[in-house]
Parts: sequence; C-alpha cells; structure tokens
Amino acid sequence: MLDETDIRLLSALQKNAQLTAQDLGAELGLSPSQAGRRRQRLETSGLIRGYSAKLDPVQLGLAIQAFVQVELSSHGPEQSRSFTRLLDTRPEVVSAWTLTGNADYLLRVYCEDLPALNRLIHEILLPHAAVAKVQSQIVMDQCKPDAPLPL
Repeated sequence: MLDETDIRLLSALQKNAQLTAQDLGAELGLSPSQAGRRRQRLETSGLIRGYSAKLDPVQLGLAIQAFVQVELSSHGPEQSRSFTRLLDTRPEVVSAWTLTGNADYLLRVYCEDLPALNRLIHEILLPHAAVAKVQSQIVMDQCKPDAPLPL
C-alpha cells in the first residue's frame, strides 16, 4: 500500500533518479535514513524496477526513429515465441508491445539511417516465417518527450 510520501518519493525519482537519500529526505521532509529505507522498500517490492540514463539518439548516430506494426500470419503460441525471440536479438528494437486490432505487435525502433531501417524491415522482419505484414511510420519529431507515469 502506497501512502502520500511514497507517491511523492516516486514522483521525485521519476524526475531525477540520481537523488540521494539526503536529497529525497529534504524534499519529503524525512531524515535521509527514512527516505533511504522507503526507497529501498519500493525497490525490493519491485515497484521501482531499476534506473537508467536517457541518451540522445541523434548524438549516438541513430537519426531514424520509427514505429513498426507487425501482423503475424498465424497466432499460435510457437509463432509468437519465435517472433519475440527474434525481437530479443535486435538491438534496433528498443521496445515492443502486443496489441489488439489489426497489428499484433508495435515496435519502437532506432536506426542510423533509412537504409538501416529498410534492411531491418526487408531482411529481418518480413522474411520471418510468422510475419504476414509490416507497416512502418517514421518519426519526424517527438512533440512530447517520454513522460513520467501519472501518480
């Protein structure tokens, strides 16, 4: 059960995961040890899954971001497992979701350029035995950055 202090702690960490126990304590009106214990409890419970750095894809040479919708030709468990195993091997695919509707999967991909995206689609995804159709949308601009979860 989360109380108001837990929610404020989670909100602060979503904005800046590098906050120390002392910083959190000052923000929450707790001692550093109390803030640290709360943070540790939320980590141990699995509510806080981990911490990461947000990197600039363009500065890393990943100029193309795209969303790729994939329809499978059949929907058996082995086809799904086989396709998700393929996704696990592809570093360009940074996230994937299963969906309702026409597409079975939505992939978020980053590639260095359009030829790299073309290779991913035509040499990796489309030849897979479980894939029937692929449709991609290239991101022109991200008008709202990935935001913290609403608490």
